[in-house]
Amino acid sequence: SLNYLLTSHVWRQDHNGFSHQDPGFIDHVINKKSDVIRVYLPPDANTLLSVADHCLRSRQYVNVIVAGKQPQLQYLDMADAIVHCTKGIGIWDWASTDSGAEPDVVMGCAGDVPTMETLAAADILRSRFPDLSIRVVNVVDLLRLQDDAENPHGLADREFDALFTTDKPVIFAYHGYPWLIHRLTYRRTNHGNFHVRGYKEEGTTTTPFDMCVLNEIDRFNLAIDVIDRVPRLKDISAHVREELKNKLIEHRQYIRTHGEDMPEIRNWQWTAKPGPANRPADEAREEPV
Repeated sequence: SLNYLLTSHVWRQDHNGFSHQDPGFIDHVINKKSDVIRVYLPPDANTLLSVADHCLRSRQYVNVIVAGKQPQLQYLDMADAIVHCTKGIGIWDWASTDSGAEPDVVMGCAGDVPTMETLAAADILRSRFPDLSIRVVNVVDLLRLQDDAENPHGLADREFDALFTTDKPVIFAYHGYPWLIHRLTYRRTNHGNFHVRGYKEEGTTTTPFDMCVLNEIDRFNLAIDVIDRVPRLKDISAHVREELKNKLIEHRQYIRTHGEDMPEIRNWQWTAKPGPANRPADEAREEPV
């Protein structure tokens, strides 16, 4: 197989700036024949190891792996990473609060930075609305989103609906241009309820989190998206919404003064579940199976 590994991606522009901000390679590759192309967006080191192992063993494919070279949190141990990557897409029970029941909202994510911001947004929502039923769905294998009638590698409608429901709001944070997700899911039953955040040609040489804020894929905007799209939060969320807007202003003032992201952003960790998700990747990594 022909394997591409993209590591200098759009969400880190500490030095390069706008000239390096173009995640459109994925869009170009996906235009090729669906039985040849695969696109992988591993969210942590162990999923990257699993994906790389699969791609290096594969034959007659063009594999694109997108994974930043900056340190990231580790969410899955090696065994769980292999299972997750084998499926290509799945519910993260430890990050969800729906407990197998019908969720109020589905939070989807694809890519290392979008996954971290989605988890941080879910963390905020869990603390502010303890009874809110959230389902977190992570996508490693991007073309699993496509209809199996269009792409033999895609999910059948019944499998897709089981993950994303047929009528609930879906807030999807994606690594690249957001309309690609709409393109891949346009035949799905619940496509009308998909609200996709991704890169929208905003940015400059700035801090990592500010790149997210400029493109509205950050944790605060994602949490606001959930508040705005879950009907039962409409009358009880005004103060939380205001708090999140204030955090965006605080962020802007802080980076202009200090030239780096706020400590609560730089040092954020998933606190709702002990274990691998709270350790840097180099500490949490296990040997491949």
